[in-house]
Amino acid sequence: MFELEFMQNAYLASTAVAFLCGIIGVFVVARRLSFLSHTLSEIGFSGAAFGLWLGWPPLTSMLLFTFTSSLLVNRIGLDEEKRDAATSSISALFMGMGVLFLSLSNKNASYATGILFGTIVGISWTNVVQILIISLIVLILTLAIYRPLKFDSFDPVGARISKNKNGLINVLFIIMMALSVSIASQIVGALLIFILLTLPAYTAQFYARSVFGAVVISISLALIGSWAGLYLAYETNWPVTFSLRRSKQFYLASLAVNSLEKRT
Repeated sequence: MFELEFMQNAYLASTAVAFLCGIIGVFVVARRLSFLSHTLSEIGFSGAAFGLWLGWPPLTSMLLFTFTSSLLVNRIGLDEEKRDAATSSISALFMGMGVLFLSLSNKNASYATGILFGTIVGISWTNVVQILIISLIVLILTLAIYRPLKFDSFDPVGARISKNKNGLINVLFIIMMALSVSIASQIVGALLIFILLTLPAYTAQFYARSVFGAVVISISLALIGSWAGLYLAYETNWPVTFSLRRSKQFYLASLAVNSLEKRT
C-alpha cells in the first residue's frame, strides 16, 4: 500500500489535517462555532468552484474565499442568535454561487463530487506541501496564543470580567479556523467537514478532564479515523469519504454510554 505514491500523499496529508483539526476543533466546540465552521466549508466550496471556472487551483481560491469571509464574519460582530440567522443566509447564498460557478465552468460531475466529498487519494505532492505549510502556520499561531485563547474559549465570562477579552484573539482564531476548514475540505469535502473538525472534539468532552487532555484525545481520534478510513478504502475499494465517516461511531458510542451513565 505504501509503495504507491498516491497513498503516501494521502497519508501525509490526512495526518497533518487530522493533527490540526484535532487541536482547532477543541476550541471550535468550546466557542460554539461548529455551525460557522460548516458554513465556511460551504463558502470554500463556492471558492473552489470559482477557481475551476477561472482555471485557478481549487485550494488557492478556496483559501481566498474562506480567509476573506472569516474577516467579514468577524466584522459583523452579531450576537449568537442573530449570528446563526445570518450564517444560515450566507451558507445558502454561497452554496448557490458554487453551483453557478460549476455550471459556468462546464466541468463534469466528478469535479463537483471532488469538491463536495473530498479527493484525498487524488491529491498531488504539491497539494501535500501546501497542506503541510498551512498546517504548520496555524499550529505556530495556536501555540503563540494558546493561553489567552484557552482562557477566552473556556471561561468567556471570566475573561470579560477580568478585562482579558481580546478582540485580536477572536480575529486570529476565526482566520485559523478558515484555514483549517480549507485544507480539511481536501480530505473530507466541503459537506462533511464536521467529521474531522468537530466530532473528535465533541467525543473528547466525554473523557477529558483538562483542555490539554481534550486536545490529545481529539487528535488521537482524528488520526485513528483518518488512517483507518484510508486503509478501509484501500482494502475494500469503498469511497474514502464513506470510510472516514466511520469516525462518527466514536461519538455515537460515547453519547450512548454517557446517556446510560446518567440514567443509572
